[in-house]
Amino acid sequence: MCGLAGFWDTKIITSADQFTDVLNKMGKSIQSRGPDSEGIWFETSIGLGLSHRRLSIVDLSPLGHQPMLSSTKKSVLVYNGEIYNADELRIELQKSGIKFYGHSDTEVLLEGCEFWGVEQTVSRCIGMFAFAFFDIKRQRLSLVRDRIGIKPLYWGQQNGTWFFASQPKAIMANPDFKAAIDRQVMERFVHFAYVPASDSILKGIEQLRPGHLLHIDADGHTEVRRYWDLPAIARQLSSPPGIDTQQGYARSVDELESLLLDAVGRRMHADVPLGAFLSGGVDSSLVVALMQAQSDKPVRSFSIGFNEKGFNEAVYAAEVAKHLGTDHTELYVDHQQVLDLVPRIADIYDEPFADASQLPTQLLCAMTRKEVTIALSGDGGDELFAGYNRYLMAERIRKIYQRVPYQARQIISSLLAYPRPSTWDRLSSPIPGRFKPNMLGDKLHKLANILNRRQFNEVYPLLLRYWPEQEQLVNHSSIAVSPMGWEEGPRALKEPISQMQLMDMLSYLPDDILTKVDRASMDVSLEARVPLLDHRVVEFSWQLSLESKLKNNQGKRILRDVLYRYVPREMIERPKMGFGVPLDSWLRGPLKEWAEELLAPEFLAKDDLFNSAPIRQRWDEHLSGRRNWQYSLWNILMAQSWRHKWNM
Repeated sequence: MCGLAGFWDTKIITSADQFTDVLNKMGKSIQSRGPDSEGIWFETSIGLGLSHRRLSIVDLSPLGHQPMLSSTKKSVLVYNGEIYNADELRIELQKSGIKFYGHSDTEVLLEGCEFWGVEQTVSRCIGMFAFAFFDIKRQRLSLVRDRIGIKPLYWGQQNGTWFFASQPKAIMANPDFKAAIDRQVMERFVHFAYVPASDSILKGIEQLRPGHLLHIDADGHTEVRRYWDLPAIARQLSSPPGIDTQQGYARSVDELESLLLDAVGRRMHADVPLGAFLSGGVDSSLVVALMQAQSDKPVRSFSIGFNEKGFNEAVYAAEVAKHLGTDHTELYVDHQQVLDLVPRIADIYDEPFADASQLPTQLLCAMTRKEVTIALSGDGGDELFAGYNRYLMAERIRKIYQRVPYQARQIISSLLAYPRPSTWDRLSSPIPGRFKPNMLGDKLHKLANILNRRQFNEVYPLLLRYWPEQEQLVNHSSIAVSPMGWEEGPRALKEPISQMQLMDMLSYLPDDILTKVDRASMDVSLEARVPLLDHRVVEFSWQLSLESKLKNNQGKRILRDVLYRYVPREMIERPKMGFGVPLDSWLRGPLKEWAEELLAPEFLAKDDLFNSAPIRQRWDEHLSGRRNWQYSLWNILMAQSWRHKWNM
């Protein structure tokens, strides 16, 4: 895995010394993405410069060095990612007379883009990638991001100069770029806990959306193209409603197993040590099982454990590891080790980012990197195969909407909202622990808000919001709207759960889940590979009926049935557990002083950014124990921590 950065000064006033200095600064800012080597390329007559940091994975020799010039010297490439079918593509290109000097996938991608064209090449690729390809003769810059959004890519223009990089910090390292907060994006962030593409927190900078490419010409003309259209694919491939036959479902299980074996197998090829994250859940257990099935020696597996009750999955991971015969490593961490990470988050995630599982994810990546350079991850199973509990919740709510008139729902909503959440929690205290819902009062108040809506299509954004949609938290912004892409789910599909899956695939998955894994792994120079998000698996998942994914109030049915060919059912069947930490008690205890400083009225009001009144109210309610506002406050804290780190 690697990091890339560059700029195109169309005014062509940059000298060779300036190019060298600025490109080195941009590359150094993302050094952890590629500690093995660095390189720059520039052409003063054109005004374009490229910088690259390399994490050597395939072809460790200098022949894989970047920026890389094509064999004809007509084009140049900087690239972050892995192409898992590079060997097949190389053979095709060799048959066309193209000569190769090394065996890196970078060289295949570069020569393919020059020979076939950028769009034709990426359409042939199986992999994860973000890259900048420059056609020197045509003076055309092409920026490309992989289909799912596994790898990040930012771009924008300011004062006649184009900027692009793997992370915003590389753009901010360029002295010609003047960083300023986009207030509308900040409003959206504090409501949803992540910055959704195509937004970025910086004015004038965007994220290239997954499955898109951007062409920039010397005259400033731009063209954005969607080369892989997930909503169209979902609409075309989705099965009509119906009941699966036993024979048809069995064939689907066989086909999925074969496809996953190939996806996992391709991601096991490397010239450096390799392992996998293992939580003991369905997705990671399946990935590790399929790795072990194709390995002649024990696979390296890694898990992290916590002593806090309700937050530890390591015991389940150990059982699965023992059954599969992996070489398993686990690390139990105390809360202080987690808390020590908090001040570094704003540096690791150089945009505000507030998924609290970022903390254990970072520790897991750091532990894993001590032993291997690559780790396979099980991310993507929930979105592809309907694994989130909120899908089931939304389906139950939809049935209420169908059966209960709006006026009656209003009455129910009022009854649920009348007692305070603390009252509901007190009333539920006699319920035995394993049956008692966590944060019952807050959940019932959220349900009251949901039932008060006229249309069911208003519900899903409410399930993912952390602040009321009418609450304006950032001064001089408008009310936060849903992330881009959410409107495409209902447009493309009729079935509500499928709509939610598609919305998550378009935004929550790349902008939250994959961003979390990319930044945490790259901070320690670890490459994370995600076989469940092979685009062939994604496309196959949309061919399946909903019954294949969701049955008897349990998601990931077909994925489980593949897994149970390798791991006993009883090892896996248990309530879903998130990869979280006890933020609520930490904010009242060891993190209280840190949080109080960031939530001080004068800091919130710095540059007239935040409306401090509702934030301070929630902070006071949380400290008193009357309410649990851990996640909505964490969003604000991550924004404030980011501002402090980057002096914004």
